[in-house]
Amino acid sequence: MAQIEKIEKDISDLKIKWSDGEESKFNYMWLRDNCPTAHDKDSHHRMFNILDVSKDLSIKDFKVDEAGSLQVQWSEGDHTSYYDPSWLRKNCYTLKNKSKYVSPYSLWNKDLKNEFDLICIEHDEILDTDEGLIKWLELLHHKGIAIVKNAPVEKKSAFPLLNRISHIRETFFKTPFEVINIPKPNNSAYTAHALRNHMDLPWFELPPGYQFLHCLVNSANGGDSSAVDGFAVAEYLKNNENEIFETLINIPLKFRDMDYTQESHRNFHAPAISLTKDGDFHDIRFSVATMDVLDCHPDVMEKVYKAHHRFGNLLHDEKFQVNFRLGPGDIYSFNNRRILHGRTAFDPNSGHRHLQGYYMDRDEIIGRLNYLKK
Repeated sequence: MAQIEKIEKDISDLKIKWSDGEESKFNYMWLRDNCPTAHDKDSHHRMFNILDVSKDLSIKDFKVDEAGSLQVQWSEGDHTSYYDPSWLRKNCYTLKNKSKYVSPYSLWNKDLKNEFDLICIEHDEILDTDEGLIKWLELLHHKGIAIVKNAPVEKKSAFPLLNRISHIRETFFKTPFEVINIPKPNNSAYTAHALRNHMDLPWFELPPGYQFLHCLVNSANGGDSSAVDGFAVAEYLKNNENEIFETLINIPLKFRDMDYTQESHRNFHAPAISLTKDGDFHDIRFSVATMDVLDCHPDVMEKVYKAHHRFGNLLHDEKFQVNFRLGPGDIYSFNNRRILHGRTAFDPNSGHRHLQGYYMDRDEIIGRLNYLKK
């Protein structure tokens, strides 16, 4: 572990040179805000209020003590802070901002079909072992998609598996929601029609992060499933058609809930592709069925439709899409804000098709994975 070798002070920062040659800069306010005594020992919530110090906060004295920790005496509050060097190094924002960002996402295209077995995992392996649960969560986080095999086929039988992760995201569709052909449907999913690749609930400010479609019966002709990695399509546009890409990340589209059973009017503006602070992909919002009448500025409407048309066609291009058939006991699991899903039409007179659906927030998937891996 690197040790503190040298410390220099300037107007607003302490500069530390480490024994391995790296250098860090720590702002005074940042150091005071993150004093180890600032947090409650049980809840770990910060109890110290940085707003109580003045804008002229400075360091009266500093040194490395016998234990190798940084000792700082502050100009206000008659307070001395002690910082473990391993903590400082782990949380050093100088070094973090120097390092190259590495995306956690493994992008894929139609070739995923050739290694489809690698995204399949047995139901009981997840239910009975943490290793199986970690494998499932890693597939969901990195690939964005997984097929759970040999689950029970009784109604609501996915709950024990999903509860291995966390709690369900409830919506007005209730949990589970029934994906079946019904008279006077309030959603196109509840018909026998083909569904274009789409995300669910794009008109929410925060659409559900993950979706789980549990196949109970699939004996009808048709009704095959599809998936496309929206991040992979976005990456293609970023590298090859930059004008289209810039339009998709910068100009919001409008989505609207068209469910006639609802007593709420929901709509939301968001770009088709949104990015993280690191410039990685965050969300893909695409749904031809629920995109509202666009209200973009007239000067950009032509290029918005051009970009939307191009993006939508790529999201259905055989170069990117995989097609498969769900069987009873399969649970199609995917990142709803990355993987767009659809299905072919089916003949309800030829047999029965019944899926039960569940939602979960993305925080629960990533948070559970981080916990288990630590």
